[in-house]
Amino acid sequence: MNILKHMEAVFVATVALAVSGSYMIDALPEAHARTAGATAAATAQQSIPVVVVSAKRLSPEEKQRSLDAERDATSAGRT
Repeated sequence: MNILKHMEAVFVATVALAVSGSYMIDALPEAHARTAGATAAATAQQSIPVVVVSAKRLSPEEKQRSLDAERDATSAGRT
């Protein structure tokens, strides 16, 4: 309950910390990106595994039958 009496002081202290923190962060030097020449060349040498999935799409009737079968299997498992 004591903190409610001093809420204004808590607010002022929080704002003071936020403002001073903002100035400190602004004073930090900017980060500069480096080119990764050696690592990019090493990555290009490695083969990246690729997965290709090829399948035909279900027609709406086939999809409805599949959903019905799944629903029946789920409801049979609950009993």
